[in-house]
Amino acid sequence: MGHLATALEVPLDLPQPPTITHQSPKDYIIDPRENIIIHCEAKGKPHPSFSWTRNGTHFDIDQDSNVIMRPHSGTLVVDISREKAEHYEGVYQCTARNKHGTAVSNNIVVRQSRSPLWSKEKIKPIVVQEGVSLVLPCRPPAGLPPPIIFWMDNNFQRLPQSSRVSQSLNGDLYFSNVLREDSRNDYICYARFPHTQTIQQKQPITVKVLNHPMDERRPTFLIPSGSSSSKMVLRGQVLEMECIAGGLPTPEISWTKVSGDLPAKRTSFLHYQKTLRIVNVSESDAGDYRCTARNRLGSVHHTIRVAVKAAPYWISGPSRNLVLAPGENGVLTCRASGTPKPSITWAMNGIPIENSPNDVSRKVEDDTIIFTDVQIGSSAVYQCNVSNDYGYLLSNAFVNVLSEPPRVLTPANKVYQVIKNHPALIDCASFGSPIPKITWFKDSRSSTLDGEPYIKHDNGTLEIHIAQAEHSGKYTCVARNILGIYENHIYLEVKEPTRILKQPEYKVVQRGKSVVFECKVKHDPSLIPTMTWLKDDGELPDDERLIVDSDSLTINDVTENDAGVYTCIMNTTLDHDSASAELTVVEKPDPPTDLELTDKKKRSVQLTWTPGDEHNSPIKKFLIQYEDSLHNRGHWHNLTEVPGTKTTAHLKLSPYVHYTFRVLALNAMGFSRPSFPSKVYKTEAAAPDENPTGVQGFGTEHDNLVISWKPLSGLQSNGPGLHYRVMWRQKAVDSEWTTVTVANNSKFVVSGTPTFVPYEIKVQAVNDHGAGPDPAIAIGYSGEDFPVAAPENVQAVVLNSTLAEVHWDPVPHRLVRGHLKGYKVTYWRKNNIHKHNPYHTEKLFLVFSGNHSHGMLPGLHPFTLYSVNVRVFNGKGDGPVSSDQHFETPEGVPGAPTSLVVTNSNQDSLTLEWSPPHDHNGRITGYTLKYQPVNNSNELGPVEELALLANETSVTLPNLKYSTRYKFYLNAKTVRGAGPAISQETVTIMDEGKSTNADNLKENNLILDVSSFSCCHDLHCPFEVVSAPSNVPLFVNVPPAGEGEEEWQKEPVNGSQNVTLKGLKGGLSYRVRLVAKGHHDQPLHHSEDVPLLHWPAVASRQVDIATQGWFIGLMCAIALLILILLIICFIQRNKGGKYPVKEKEDAHTDPEFQPMKEDDCTFVEYSDNEDHKPLKGSRTPSNGTVKREDSDDSLVDYGEGGDGQFNEDGSFIGQYSGKSASRDTAEGHESSEAPSPITAMNSLNSFV
Repeated sequence: MGHLATALEVPLDLPQPPTITHQSPKDYIIDPRENIIIHCEAKGKPHPSFSWTRNGTHFDIDQDSNVIMRPHSGTLVVDISREKAEHYEGVYQCTARNKHGTAVSNNIVVRQSRSPLWSKEKIKPIVVQEGVSLVLPCRPPAGLPPPIIFWMDNNFQRLPQSSRVSQSLNGDLYFSNVLREDSRNDYICYARFPHTQTIQQKQPITVKVLNHPMDERRPTFLIPSGSSSSKMVLRGQVLEMECIAGGLPTPEISWTKVSGDLPAKRTSFLHYQKTLRIVNVSESDAGDYRCTARNRLGSVHHTIRVAVKAAPYWISGPSRNLVLAPGENGVLTCRASGTPKPSITWAMNGIPIENSPNDVSRKVEDDTIIFTDVQIGSSAVYQCNVSNDYGYLLSNAFVNVLSEPPRVLTPANKVYQVIKNHPALIDCASFGSPIPKITWFKDSRSSTLDGEPYIKHDNGTLEIHIAQAEHSGKYTCVARNILGIYENHIYLEVKEPTRILKQPEYKVVQRGKSVVFECKVKHDPSLIPTMTWLKDDGELPDDERLIVDSDSLTINDVTENDAGVYTCIMNTTLDHDSASAELTVVEKPDPPTDLELTDKKKRSVQLTWTPGDEHNSPIKKFLIQYEDSLHNRGHWHNLTEVPGTKTTAHLKLSPYVHYTFRVLALNAMGFSRPSFPSKVYKTEAAAPDENPTGVQGFGTEHDNLVISWKPLSGLQSNGPGLHYRVMWRQKAVDSEWTTVTVANNSKFVVSGTPTFVPYEIKVQAVNDHGAGPDPAIAIGYSGEDFPVAAPENVQAVVLNSTLAEVHWDPVPHRLVRGHLKGYKVTYWRKNNIHKHNPYHTEKLFLVFSGNHSHGMLPGLHPFTLYSVNVRVFNGKGDGPVSSDQHFETPEGVPGAPTSLVVTNSNQDSLTLEWSPPHDHNGRITGYTLKYQPVNNSNELGPVEELALLANETSVTLPNLKYSTRYKFYLNAKTVRGAGPAISQETVTIMDEGKSTNADNLKENNLILDVSSFSCCHDLHCPFEVVSAPSNVPLFVNVPPAGEGEEEWQKEPVNGSQNVTLKGLKGGLSYRVRLVAKGHHDQPLHHSEDVPLLHWPAVASRQVDIATQGWFIGLMCAIALLILILLIICFIQRNKGGKYPVKEKEDAHTDPEFQPMKEDDCTFVEYSDNEDHKPLKGSRTPSNGTVKREDSDDSLVDYGEGGDGQFNEDGSFIGQYSGKSASRDTAEGHESSEAPSPITAMNSLNSFV
């Protein structure tokens, strides 16, 4: 069975008849200025030879020196340099043949293009009356192909066309009616010949239109004529029909199809509806079409009958080649149609088939040739010719009889790439005779690929309708027939689709700003993407303001030209994705223009204007402003607003104003600049329309009345000579109005009035043109005077110990003599009923605004005698005071005791002393004392309570635990209950056996025990706090010996009696003091300094080491050894001579103290704790310094708080060890040296 050549291409290495692959078109129009090339290409095995016929006879190429045939081709090249092109016009046909058959080309009609000149003629001017119809003929010369017609003037500008003036399909210019402006002398018709790109010009036509009364006319058709016409068109071509009508007014044209609807997708209207165009005409477009011309006087119709003919056309395509194996059967078909029905003829190898040798295996049946049991040698080329009156079709199809094993033509190991969820087509083009059968396998070849999701086409292509990732892999196609088998491997890669994740968004941006369009894309990582940006479907402008990044487009300094649609396109080799967004550039609107004043009246005017460019942001409103050049030149005031859709405003005006108007436009970006001012409009003067506002009367003295008002503005005056008519009379008295005239002022003073009486007041505006309306009456009062009476019947009602209520009778209004402002209540403490409190005279005031008759007195002191009085006050001042009234407040709870001090602290007892409360608030009936122990974790123990008598101010507590911290709470009581408590903390002293060798410095109750001091190898030095007052924060100060006061480092004690100093520097001397810090208003107190020496090699127990005998002996031995060494050094020094003290001082400086970090045991800054937290403490002198009264033998007394030092020769350096900044810098590097022996011994003496 045969197969399709498109699916089974014969490889060129196999024998085959010729096939025409390329030929010139049937109607071949040539340019006479260029060489003629007539194409004819063919393939075959062996390669075919070529020959030509011209006008039906053999064309001997060798006999014409101007014609050559290209090598290995049938293409002819005609040199026209020596011969005119028209000599070679004619009908050419190419023949390609080899030993297996002959193929022929179409009949190629070669014609020379022509662009003839217009015949010269003198065209007379055309004179017509206005309103009539007119046709200007063009009549271009016949050309090949036909020219393109257009009308222009002398300046090569196209003449404007409209529904009144338009060009017909034949090139004539039609006027439905002429107007005066149609008069001109340069109506020129041009013809452009596209093949030769030449333009021919007709002589200009002059038209002169005479001025004449125009009579309206019903429509009449200028073209086509009559009521009907006919038109023939070929199938597949373009149908154009036109109707041009004359009339006045200009008629409108419409189209309908009588026998059906117009094909919407293929129909268009040109030349202002005068031309109906239908493309790709089919037989269904035949029928009657009606055009209608209509104006207000009537209408006219014309019917065009369209007939559709058809040149021959293929129904199922031209005949296809057949490849048959010996003994196979096959069919050649040549199915075509046309109108009228075409005739079909067959030829074999270019010879009519009826003249060809008989072949029993071949049978011709109309448009079909049937082949049966073909044999080797039956190969040939068959020609099918289909023709009717309108054209012909010619096709070549060969029958090739071969016997070939299968082969796969698709390249081996070809890689197909496809996007996920798209169809995948995997080719397996094969050839064989008989036709090979194609089988597909994937990867392991476990089964053939047949059925979902695979579709196998007849030509061997394997299709996957929706490719997924799992479809990637190796595919094998196998081709087999009776002569053999052939297989090929093909690979499929399914890629992730390219997708725009974040699309650019619509942007509205103000001119001059920047805008960014984002376009974030996801794509398969194995594909190389390319991002492209377009503007309005074209390339981006070449502008440095546009910056393209990998995922964005930035436009800086945006201009109006940047507005448009921006599209980002992400392309890969397989797919693409795109997204678009519009950029709208907005700006403040341009100012309005063309301000005009119309409809001018006394009190109004009409203002119109032309809006400026709104710059893509609609105008929301217009603001109208005015300037009064008569009263307030240079100042613009808002008058009114109108919506943005209006361009006119009716303005209400005031008299006696010189108006100038301007308009501002507002859109979303803001207001435009003001327009240019309008012309000045002056209104006439008139009497005032209104009177002053804010009229009031008041007195500044007890016998006057001040009348004031808000004067009118210049705009409100309505005319010149503005003044005020001021009128008044006493209210409630039948009296006449008193009137005065006031100019250039806003108040008037009436003297000699009674005190505080009401008046009726009026103020009227008057100018040179009259008075304003009757003014309204305002009420005012003459001046006030001090009240003459005090409130009576003042009484105080005590509500509780801190609150009382005062009552009084209001003062009569006539005695207030002014506007009642309120009452002032004065109260004060006469004395406290308790004899211990002093006499108080401070007076307190409360003001009760308005007409009150009682008020509350808060915040009173309990158990106190108070006095109170009341007075009334008005706008003038206070009235007389009432008589004093007295009241007592009952008892309340007392305040906290003034102080609580711990004295005589022993091992198991202590004494508490206190002072009574400052505020007794009653009679003290006793005290309550509560106390409880506090451990080192700040946990409170059981509470003990003790009731004390009122006359007691101290108590001794026996049977306490030694070395224990206690917290005490003391409060006082009255009959009303207990008051707040005062608290205190303290620590009982240690057992005497634990401080046998302590250097107990009793000054100010601060005792620091360092008898058990030892420094471990890890530079940790513990010691104990023996005694300190309670309820004060404690910390230990530790500087290197000899450092200044500002260099002391602090280590909080935090309630513990055992303190360990960590991170001390090896080889340095230190001094230790115990410091108690009071409240912010109390000074620092500290114990006497205790010198220490850090000894790196000592490793001893930290608890009670000073009580060990071996330790005491060791310290004595060390001291003796150092003394001996010192004596030896002194002797050696005397032998070697002495040198100045200054040199040794520079050589042996005091070691600098180095600050330590927190993680290296830094002495952190002490911060105050709350009073009630259990802390150990002691008192220090009020000046914050430690006296050394009992250290007469201490070398420290010679310096400013630092340890003294000796030179090697024993001389004393009595200088403060804290050097200046320059000395510190120069000598700080020697801090690692050992201290002098004398200093070390002095430090050790503190221990022993």
